[in-house]
Amino acid sequence: MIIIQNTVISDDVRDNFFVCNLEACKGACCVEGDLGAPLEANELQILEQEYAAIKPFLTEAGQQAIEQQGLYIKDWEGDYSTTTINDRECAYALYDERGILKCGIEQAYLAGATSFKKPISCHLYPIRITKYEDFDALNYDRWNICNPACSFGANLGVRIYQFLKEPLVRKYGEEWYGELVHEIEHGTPEK
Repeated sequence: MIIIQNTVISDDVRDNFFVCNLEACKGACCVEGDLGAPLEANELQILEQEYAAIKPFLTEAGQQAIEQQGLYIKDWEGDYSTTTINDRECAYALYDERGILKCGIEQAYLAGATSFKKPISCHLYPIRITKYEDFDALNYDRWNICNPACSFGANLGVRIYQFLKEPLVRKYGEEWYGELVHEIEHGTPEK
């Protein structure tokens, strides 16, 4: 376990290899599972403000699901997640010409239509954050659909914390990420 500021990071984030391999998995994380992508409280307001800019990048089925269910849903535990189409595929996902699921929010971002890249839970995957009163716990979420990403990461020699540098910096800042890298690569100096 690694502790940086108000976060506790599982050793799995340091030790395991991972690089998304969309050619192999086809973006299955956007369609598999019980719910859509987890959303943080501030992301609800962002979706409300940015939906008009994002909407043209979504499929007709996604737009219809959002019109019927709303921009996000509240689950049985009181947490929020993205709307889904028929309780499966994220309403914000779309297939590209190769049959790979992509994030419509991210496509809008890449086109310059919005400054919101995508939900942080998607950007940080396979790290899942559990929020406690005084700290965040960052854990590696193992999922068999990501086995190709684990193999690809091992072949490239890229560990989870390295692959997820951009979203980790987005969530916790450059200084925090620097501390994480220092702790992983050098450990805490002996006193």
